[in-house]
Formats: sequence, structure tokens, C-alpha cells
Amino acid sequence: MPQSSLSLRRRIQAGFTLIELMVVLVIIGVLAALIVPNVLDRADDARVTAARTDVGNLMQALKLYRLDNQRYPTSEQGLQALITKPATGPAPTNWKPYLEKLPNDPWSRPYQYLNPGIKGEIDVMSFGADGQPGGEGKDADIGSWQ
Repeated sequence: MPQSSLSLRRRIQAGFTLIELMVVLVIIGVLAALIVPNVLDRADDARVTAARTDVGNLMQALKLYRLDNQRYPTSEQGLQALITKPATGPAPTNWKPYLEKLPNDPWSRPYQYLNPGIKGEIDVMSFGADGQPGGEGKDADIGSWQ
């Protein structure tokens, strides 16, 4: 066999055909279509879990505030009363800082605080992914009553 035909045959066999490349791309596309939605759902679940944890921590700080001052902050004083002494009445009698800073919910919006609450004595909540009251799934409200 001549030298030139042997090197030509190696060059032909060394590359991938267009069909082989298309099959690989289709397989990658199918795998991505199956995996990506599951990964995105996990991110939403993680945000909901983080919001529930934050709401629990805010409720604990509010309970400490109540133990020290015999009442919860008013709605006007808000959650800000946990990090700075309220300037509006009723003035807390034994105030101290209860948090270093107020967290935002996982969607970068402030947590909501109501006193009196709608679902409890006080309510701390996040409006979820949509930022609107109500909703279902990832848009559902996450609150201290849950």
C-alpha cells in the first residue's frame, strides 16, 4: 500500500462526521431540557427556606424586644425598632439592639411587619417571588404563622 493512501485514510478516519456531531448535540439538548428545570426549582426552594429562616429569626428578636419592653414595636416603629431605638411612642423602657442589621427577603425586598397582625398577635412576612400579597407556589406569602 502506498504511503499517500495510508495517510489519506487516517485523515478521513480521524474526524467526526456531521451526523455524529448532530447526535451528540441532540443528546446534550435533551439532557439540558431534563436537568435545568430541576436545578431552577431547587433555587426557588432554597429562597423559600431562607425566607422562613429569616422570619423565624425576626420573630425571636421581636419576642426578646417584648420581654424587655412589655410590648411589641408598633407598625409605625416597624422592624427598624430591632436595630435602632424608636423615636416615636410608645417609647421602649429597656431597649437594646436586637439585631445588627435588618435582612431583606431572598428576593431583595424588605420583610413586612404588622402589629396587630392579621393571622397572629403580630405578623412578619415576605410576599414571595412576585412581591404581591397572596399567590401560590414560589409566589406564595411566607409568614410567621406558618
